[in-house]
Amino acid sequence: MRVMTLTEISDRLEIQQLLIDYSTAIDSRRFDDLDAVFTGDAYIDYRVSGGIDGRFPEVKAWLKDVLPNFPAYYHMLGNVDVRLDGDRATSRAICFNPMVLGGEQGQVYFVGIWYVDEFVRTEHGWRMSRRVEEKCFDKIV
Repeated sequence: MRVMTLTEISDRLEIQQLLIDYSTAIDSRRFDDLDAVFTGDAYIDYRVSGGIDGRFPEVKAWLKDVLPNFPAYYHMLGNVDVRLDGDRATSRAICFNPMVLGGEQGQVYFVGIWYVDEFVRTEHGWRMSRRVEEKCFDKIV
């Protein structure tokens, strides 16, 4: 096993924090906080969980419009695998995302996905330039 440099450790921690910042912004319904997570032209694909795909501004507007329909939800991330390549990086992380459906039945939509992400180092630090969801499972209970 190769010993990581302090720069590599710092880059990995900053990228992992971006993943947390994404989840915190979504779960707190602070969608403007996503501006510090994504590049302005980032491509995002949420189609496997019933969403849309497109560039960041379009997807951010869609999130602001759609997510208030869910009374409660959260993201739990794990198995974060970050791969660095100079000023670019990739990661794959598992996400468990239960979402309470509106209405009186109290149903929960359980979503298990992989986030497959690409990152670029910018003058403001690391930013996500691409996010594609890969489906593991989903079930309404």
